[in-house]
This record gives sequence, C-alpha cells and structure tokens, in this order.
Amino acid sequence: MEIYKQMDLITIQIKIEGLIKALSTSRQSIRRFAKEKAEKVAEYEKDVAKTILLLQNDQITMFDDIQISKVTATNVEKIARGICWKQKMESDLAESNYKAAIVSIECLKAELNGYQSI
Repeated sequence: MEIYKQMDLITIQIKIEGLIKALSTSRQSIRRFAKEKAEKVAEYEKDVAKTILLLQNDQITMFDDIQISKVTATNVEKIARGICWKQKMESDLAESNYKAAIVSIECLKAELNGYQSI
C-alpha cells in the first residue's frame, strides 16, 4: 500500500512540474500573441485611414466589381471598413488568439491548483 501512495505522489509531482513548465511557456506565448494583436489592430486602423483618404480623393473607384461613386461623408468610413475586410478578419483572429491564450493559462492554473490540493 505504501508503494502505491508513493507512485501516486511521484505521478502528481511529475504532473505539477509539467504544468509549471507549460505555464512558463504559455507566459512567453502570451507576449507574442499580445504583440501580434496590437500590430494587427494598428495595421487595420492604418489601412482604414488610408482607404478613407483614397475614397475621398476619388482614387478608389471599384470594389468587388462594383463602381464607387459619390461617397458621402456619412458612409465613407463604412465603405472603407468594408474594403479593408481582410485586415479586420486578421485583427479579429489575432484578438481571438490572444484571448484563447489567456483562457488556456487560466485552465493550466486551475489544473495546477487541483494537483497541488491532492
């Protein structure tokens, strides 16, 4: 019976050490995801601003085979955001990856707490 308890403790110790290592790796990853998120959001905002300027200066005249004419001040931003849809998708994906990394860390912490309680 004593051998069985020791094996359980060894297994738990190995699990705890693995989780601590995973948390360390995840901490490094979250910095990368945060940087990527910030860069993608900034790129999207920059592209929208450039697109607005191009629309206002009549330098963009087509979008998805649709003629653009008479863009009003009230809808120029909506049109620019539509034109920059790929950048928005990349920005949203980067934000989702960042949030998923945070959730992953919380799960690892909960699992670690569970093993430490044992």
